[in-house]
Amino acid sequence: MRKMAVLLSGSGRTLDNFHERIEAGTLRARIQVVISNVADALGLEKARRYGYPAHHARDNDAINRILGGYDVDLVALAGYLKLYSPPEHLHRSVLNIHPALIPSFCGEGFYGHHVHEAVKARGCTVSGCTVHFANEHYDQGPIVLQRCVALDDSDTPDDIAARVFAVECEVYPEAINLVDQRGEEHFWNRVQQ
Repeated sequence: MRKMAVLLSGSGRTLDNFHERIEAGTLRARIQVVISNVADALGLEKARRYGYPAHHARDNDAINRILGGYDVDLVALAGYLKLYSPPEHLHRSVLNIHPALIPSFCGEGFYGHHVHEAVKARGCTVSGCTVHFANEHYDQGPIVLQRCVALDDSDTPDDIAARVFAVECEVYPEAINLVDQRGEEHFWNRVQQ
């Protein structure tokens, strides 16, 4: 069972999903702490309602000082909109979910609605999401899982976002369970660095 820190910047929809799945027994994890770089993020309010310790931290150093007070072996980025640099003992234990199929529509500036607008503008017939380990570059760490969704010509960026988020709710917990089962090194060792 993974002992997770959740980092977020916004509403906490992914936190909601994690909480529901932990309660249902389908996500093998415990949330130890929730941290946001946005002081008034709705996700922090939700974390407090769920009974999780919730903190605001402006930067990596502040986040890592907070993490030092908790027993954490996995950091889940859940709509965290900054590049995160973990402490050394968590260097290969930071997961992220990206709302596209990496290596497409990824990298600096490609997050949230920007991704779905780019997918629509390119006329893609599929999109999806990617759970990957985070490293010092946006969206370049080893991939854990990806899922595709079919798109219609009439889909708006909002339609694409809704379709992709529904799949994210399934694949992110599945990826965490897979990491718990196989260990981080399995994924780091299977890719060329």
